[in-house]
Amino acid sequence: MFMNSLVELDRAHLVHPVASYRGHEKTGVRVLASGRGARVRDASGHELVDGFAGLWCVNAGYGQDKIVEAATRQLRELPYATGYFGLGSEPAIRLASELADRAPGDLNHVYFTLGGSDAVDSTVRFIRYYYHSLGKPEKDQFISVMNGYHGSSTVGAGLTALPAFHAGFGLPFDWQHKIPSHYSYRNPVGSDPRAIIDASVAALRAKVEELGADRVAAFYLEPIQGSGGVLVPPDGWVKAMRETCRELDILFVADEVITGFGRTGPLFACEDEGVVPDLMTVAKGLTSGYCPMGAVFLSDKVYDTIADGAGAAAVGHGYTYSAHPVSAAVGLACLDLYENGLLENGRRAGQRLMAGLRGLSDHPLVGEVRGRGMLAAVELVTDKAKKTPLPASADPARRVFDRAWDNGLVVRAFPTGILGFAPPLCCTDDDIDAIVESTRRTLDQTLEDPDVRAAMTG
Repeated sequence: MFMNSLVELDRAHLVHPVASYRGHEKTGVRVLASGRGARVRDASGHELVDGFAGLWCVNAGYGQDKIVEAATRQLRELPYATGYFGLGSEPAIRLASELADRAPGDLNHVYFTLGGSDAVDSTVRFIRYYYHSLGKPEKDQFISVMNGYHGSSTVGAGLTALPAFHAGFGLPFDWQHKIPSHYSYRNPVGSDPRAIIDASVAALRAKVEELGADRVAAFYLEPIQGSGGVLVPPDGWVKAMRETCRELDILFVADEVITGFGRTGPLFACEDEGVVPDLMTVAKGLTSGYCPMGAVFLSDKVYDTIADGAGAAAVGHGYTYSAHPVSAAVGLACLDLYENGLLENGRRAGQRLMAGLRGLSDHPLVGEVRGRGMLAAVELVTDKAKKTPLPASADPARRVFDRAWDNGLVVRAFPTGILGFAPPLCCTDDDIDAIVESTRRTLDQTLEDPDVRAAMTG
């Protein structure tokens, strides 16, 4: 009776993000009730390994007492402090300092947001202000990468290059532009790393020339494209794009909302290639999803230009919950956990995850296994030679997710037939092995799907 009541209340009142509203009304909600480590239970008692860490975010895992205690202590001492009027709180000040100490290069200035989407929005505002301060307001064109994801807010969703985030919303804006993705499995230039890098550099140069070098403000990328299908660029790609931006005199923005805080191995994925962005966004792993929080890192150059341009005037950008003390206390606790075992465990677990998933490569449906650290994907096809995606009639986003759920695994099932993995960094060997085994069972069941079989034999 209790569950039936929750399902009906959800159906009647709760609007779910990125959902078919009518579809959800028909299928109803799955209620998660508890979590510990890398495992969660639903309200019926069904236990699952969370192979997706919530929404790429519960990096530290569930039930971390250190995080809970930090939040509880801060709630008792000071549950809120505004950053307006020159006010602040100790946790926020300390977190900004700790993050700046660990960030690449001269990213010494940290502006806190509520999450990734408003962090991206904030970068647009900061970049516009930066160029106005330089007396170059005409530099107002922004470039991102196809298959990229930069949030679902009004501005960020235009930089996002996924059709679902544009349809019906009047996006992208006419100042938001795209270049092709590096997507090596389906790149027109083939899979050779040098050819892919050269093609991306050429595409960025061509787009800047088309728009006018005196008009382009910034270029955005994810070190690994997350919501576009966990697309891993060739080694050297991020560095090449950063150097091209430097040559073209446009700001380089690294979106590490997904890749930050140990997801790919180091604290920040940019470290893999020694890249220092002009601005960098983070969220998700910053608080491991225990509290809402994101951040924008600003380089000395960007911060000083804005500060000097404003002079004595206030820079008119801020949120009520910027630098929230409870979220900041949680962030500090997470950082301590990362540096005292979780990053190391995540690197070990990531090696086991990639080895296990690559062991599925001989499955008839597996076209490619790719990933880095605790961020991976398995791309499903019905013809390996032709790289034919699963047919839309197989409804991969729903059916594959349902099969995995029944097999005790939470996984991201993309409509294109890609399975995305981003488990908590606290995973044990048993957790990783359970992810791989549940994936194998899910693939075997998908192989028997009538629509998949028809596509393979047709």
